[in-house]
Amino acid sequence: MEITEVKVFPKVKGNIKLKAYVTVTFDDSFVVRNIKVIDGNKGLFVAMPSRKVQQPCSKCRRSNSIAARFCNYCGVDLESSRCPDSHDRQQETKDIAHPINQEFRAYIEGKVLEAYEKEVQDPSYQREEEHGLEEDSTDTAL
Repeated sequence: MEITEVKVFPKVKGNIKLKAYVTVTFDDSFVVRNIKVIDGNKGLFVAMPSRKVQQPCSKCRRSNSIAARFCNYCGVDLESSRCPDSHDRQQETKDIAHPINQEFRAYIEGKVLEAYEKEVQDPSYQREEEHGLEEDSTDTAL
């Protein structure tokens, strides 16, 4: 399986760790969207697309984040229905698509990071601060 196209969508606002979203096409036949380029403690890395894990409320059965302590809809305590120590930050999201082996993960990561570097080195790429979009620090006292 070959990567035939990589589209990079750099982020210039918001989360400073999230650098870009990427769309990868395989064999001109299959597309994976929302791959993320993240600036971690050890440099840039690629995170596969994921979704937040939900848990149903025992009273109203509506979905809430697994990290929620109370139901967003009826207010019931969600902690009491969960096992103690069952919550782990890594359980908050689940990958939607991911490589099965380390070799293919390295292949994807290499192609994605190469495309990201090309994108940010392109002269048309502009950072937030070059546009003067820094946060306004004026006080609005009443």
